[in-house]
Amino acid sequence: MKPSPLAALVLLAACSPAGQSQGEPPQAAEAPAGPQLVFPVDCVLGQTCEIQNYVDRDPGPGAKDYRCEERTYQDHKGVDIRVPSMAAQRAGVYVLAAAPGVVARLRDGVADVSVRSADASPVDGMECGNGVVIDHGEGWETQYCHLARNSLLVRQGEQVQAGQAIARIGLSGNTEYPHLHFTVRRDGQVVDPFAPDMSAGGCAARGALWSPAALKAMAYREGAVLNTGFSSGAVSMEALEDGGVADAAQHAPALVAYVRAIGLEGGDVQHLKVLAPDGTVLAETAEEPLDRAKAQYLLYAGRRTPAEGWPPGAYRAQYWVERGGQRVLEREFQLAF
Repeated sequence: MKPSPLAALVLLAACSPAGQSQGEPPQAAEAPAGPQLVFPVDCVLGQTCEIQNYVDRDPGPGAKDYRCEERTYQDHKGVDIRVPSMAAQRAGVYVLAAAPGVVARLRDGVADVSVRSADASPVDGMECGNGVVIDHGEGWETQYCHLARNSLLVRQGEQVQAGQAIARIGLSGNTEYPHLHFTVRRDGQVVDPFAPDMSAGGCAARGALWSPAALKAMAYREGAVLNTGFSSGAVSMEALEDGGVADAAQHAPALVAYVRAIGLEGGDVQHLKVLAPDGTVLAETAEEPLDRAKAQYLLYAGRRTPAEGWPPGAYRAQYWVERGGQRVLEREFQLAF
């Protein structure tokens, strides 16, 4: 997401090597000075939503998140919480107030359309799209961007409570996939809610603003699987994003397993294997090591359908990612005929 006109960012220090173990929930070192934040989306991380990007803490031309990894990009000023497709967005996913406060500013009426679409209008000055800003007092505020048009449930000046629904996730402003861009500020300066002291080094959450429940739910993961399934042919990113990929049929031309993963790093090696009900390997692919970090990547493997169709039973797919010789991400899924 491009910078919002409502925000300014001063980055004071880069991360230094260290860090938590894989999957360890971030720990608050001491009581934060700001508001305690609840998770701002009515979804379940790892099931119905994922964190796509974190705040960029690198003061230079590079990009590093609070763990000194690359789950961010240059000058990114918030946390992006993504739903798996436009189908999920159309079904409705509520955005929640992260803490009690007063609605200070809002905007509605911006169309829900990807900036990559031929129908997209210029978003200069409206990068946030439809948005809400909540004032929490003592200079603290939170901003909620890319909300669905006509979904806002609050008014300017209204008092809201933590966890109250304020709108729905949309595709408005400078974005190409449905998500909430969530920003925290104090006195107009961006604050990383995982490590609010922007001048501190280290590669772990310190003094995090999140509530204990939110911290546990948001345990840092080395990438994530956003979508999986079996189709009857090649799958495009556009069809997958729209939620329009139908399940494979027993007598369709082919059986194709697909996976869309996010947050991959340079050097990662992806594997995908498709197995018949009796355990026979029907198809397998292993990609070359990634040349650089990838925000998202679509991988598939499949085989043409035999003349008699696929025998009844459960067809399984196994996906895993190797990083530095270790499996850091894996998923198994199946389809039964």
